[in-house]
Amino acid sequence: MSVVKINVLTVPAEQREVLEKRFASRAHTVESSDGFEWFELLRPVEGTDQYLVYTRWRDDAAFQAWMEGPMKAAHQGTGGGAGGGEGGEKHRPAAAGSTLWSFEVVQQAAPKEV
Repeated sequence: MSVVKINVLTVPAEQREVLEKRFASRAHTVESSDGFEWFELLRPVEGTDQYLVYTRWRDDAAFQAWMEGPMKAAHQGTGGGAGGGEGGEKHRPAAAGSTLWSFEVVQQAAPKEV
């Protein structure tokens, strides 16, 4: 059964562009991670300062392996991820806070072919 992990990032208005640029220039290691199924960065439209980082995984073990490997390296500044910097230089976090939500996929639907 697939699992969904949603990282809820509280991002002040003046840091939105910084956050989006960091995600756009990340090392893309998540896409080649074993068990990875989907990624989306969701920008708030109104009423909140929280971005949602949606990832879907084959199982929780695949997510945990990514967290302990590529994601950890990226956020320590060694992998060029959203929290890391060029050449090992660390950037100040763009988010003021972070909460991780976890879900199991129990139902899903896709558009019907016409």
